[in-house]
Amino acid sequence: MAGPLRVLVVGGGRVGSYVAQLLDDRGHDIVVIEQDPDLVDELSDEYVATIIEGDATRPSILEQAGLDRVDVVTALTGNTGTNLAVCLAVSQLAPEVWTVMRTDHAIGDEYHRFVDSVVFPERAGARAAVNSVEHGVRSLEDVTGALEIMEIEVVDGAPVAGRSLTDVTLPRGSLVVSDADGERIAGSETVLEAGRSYVVAAQSDVSDEVLNLMRGGADRSD
Repeated sequence: MAGPLRVLVVGGGRVGSYVAQLLDDRGHDIVVIEQDPDLVDELSDEYVATIIEGDATRPSILEQAGLDRVDVVTALTGNTGTNLAVCLAVSQLAPEVWTVMRTDHAIGDEYHRFVDSVVFPERAGARAAVNSVEHGVRSLEDVTGALEIMEIEVVDGAPVAGRSLTDVTLPRGSLVVSDADGERIAGSETVLEAGRSYVVAAQSDVSDEVLNLMRGGADRSD
């Protein structure tokens, strides 16, 4: 998919309204379906989307959004069952439309055979909170699965400080992606300098070992 998209956002609550705002900021054409009259009034006042009031699990309400002109449906209510019902209905009414479903718990790939993409916003929220608590280590909030993509500042005195990637042994399942401060792709000549930050990809089972190597097992709240 390229260029502006027509996106149907189901659910105008906290997550749905914020997604609609971000998509509008990126130039996409947004339609929101919300059944709470008070939320409908709030969304209407923001002028970021066409608003349809109604229950999106009803095919007649979905069809009001013009599914034949919609590229993506994002089901973002706070109820996983409702979101699944919406995506399944869309897959029957307009099989070519890409479906995105919000879940309220980590479910792995359980729903991937029914919808095109699954999102778990609470995971991103938790990562954002950890980023605020743990200075010097920042993970990307929107990475899914078990892989962590982190920006880590090397602490003076850490085991890898001042050494090149040729001279250090990182655990299997981890990779230094960028050189200091993300200027270019890391190579064997890259030196891990104290006080500089590096983008690192790591499987969750080795992320703590990577942090100990780059942060020295010291107080990570420095």
